[in-house]
Amino acid sequence: MCGRFAFYSPAEAVTRIFDVQAPPEIEPRYNIAPTQFVPIVRADEEGTRGISMLRWGLVPFWAKDKSIGNRMINARAETLAEKPAFKNSFRKRRCIVPANGFYEWKKQGSIKQPYFIGFGGDEPFGMAGLWARWRDKTNNDETLESFTIVTTIPNEAVSALHDRMPVILAPDSFSAWLAPDENDVDKLQKLLVPVPAESISIWPVSRRVNDPRNEEPDLVRPESLF
Repeated sequence: MCGRFAFYSPAEAVTRIFDVQAPPEIEPRYNIAPTQFVPIVRADEEGTRGISMLRWGLVPFWAKDKSIGNRMINARAETLAEKPAFKNSFRKRRCIVPANGFYEWKKQGSIKQPYFIGFGGDEPFGMAGLWARWRDKTNNDETLESFTIVTTIPNEAVSALHDRMPVILAPDSFSAWLAPDENDVDKLQKLLVPVPAESISIWPVSRRVNDPRNEEPDLVRPESLF
């Protein structure tokens, strides 16, 4: 599962890592929570990449109410092609969710200790995502665009904390994942694997991250367990 993450890299890094030209200024975020609007990378019909702000928690086009998105913050890689909520997006509406790290919790004694999980240093990385467009029939067909983060089995490093982890895409797979004309399910599934354990860094952080109202750089800094 991925239920909280951080993304705070500057626009220069977004351009360099995700090949998005002239990205908008994005406010650094250290405690992103479900239902909030988050920058994602997606490609148009010509394959040109851009940044859009979408709501975290995918609302399928057929949903009667947007509250269903609260239960759709993650999508299991193994069943994307089968689940009604995700199968259309898997074929037609894939995206990348930029991040600098994500949080997981582990029960230690009487508390649940949060940990920050980074990848490859402090550079941003891309988590596989799906997006959808939903129209609110009760509110003048108002449109809501939302997304979910794809998860897979954990590598050895993350398995000590949780039985799922986000799919972190290799940069050389960004093009295949975002390609608007790519709908080969088997080919896409091969991208949805855990990254090597040795590429992951994990450290304990402040329990202040438990409250999504807390939002400061100190949340991602190591904190002693003792």
